[in-house]
Amino acid sequence: MSTPLTELPADRVLKTLRVHQRGPLLTVELNVPEQGNVVTDTMLDDLLTVLDEQDPAVRVVVLAAAGDDFCLGGDRGEFAEHLAHDPTGGGIRASGVRARRVCDALASNPAVTIARVQGKAVGAGLALALACDLRVGADTATFRLPELALGLPTAWGGLLPRLVSEAGAARVRELVLTGRAFDAREAHRLSILQNVVTEDALDAAVTAWAKPVLRRPAAALRVTKTLLNSLTAPTRLADASVLDPELMAAVVTELHHAPAGFRGPG
Repeated sequence: MSTPLTELPADRVLKTLRVHQRGPLLTVELNVPEQGNVVTDTMLDDLLTVLDEQDPAVRVVVLAAAGDDFCLGGDRGEFAEHLAHDPTGGGIRASGVRARRVCDALASNPAVTIARVQGKAVGAGLALALACDLRVGADTATFRLPELALGLPTAWGGLLPRLVSEAGAARVRELVLTGRAFDAREAHRLSILQNVVTEDALDAAVTAWAKPVLRRPAAALRVTKTLLNSLTAPTRLADASVLDPELMAAVVTELHHAPAGFRGPG
């Protein structure tokens, strides 16, 4: 029987997510399909609420999305609002800190995290998926990093070091500098996805991964995840993504003061 996450304080009702738990399996679904599940500060706060208050008994977290697309990236309107309220970039820095906390919470989660990707995964959407341990995508899914074309750095949620670690520096350099879209098969070759299936087989693919993990002893699972993260994550000194919020704010505020103004991300 599915158990909704209902024990949140009244002032912390989830506005952008649909969440349910079935025993040790927690599903978190981005649920703003009419807006392409774009990432807003509200969505980041909702994700932090769920991940920070996650049941210790959970062994698998599935990150999914409602509608045609997984996530179309950041909300350009919200970036513009941040600049209108604080031209020095304070709001953008705060948003960047939230983004990094969310991606770190997925990557360092004691449970195994699985991204279920359909449609488009753009910018911040790709970052959310990449923060998960396992990633399965529909064969019709597409991916893109449009930041540079918008005059922005690829500095959101620690995306760049994770992407380089998974796909390799040379290939990532080409994807970032050209901003071209790439399909699920290429994402699989780059290890951005570990599995590609037809869209109607996505749930079965997630279940095939989740079932054996759910049977693993909890303590061994936590220790193994910690070991894997320690072996694959860049050292803090080498991980320039700790500067993501500052870099994004610096570039966006400079664009804001330029004659053409700021167009916003995504």
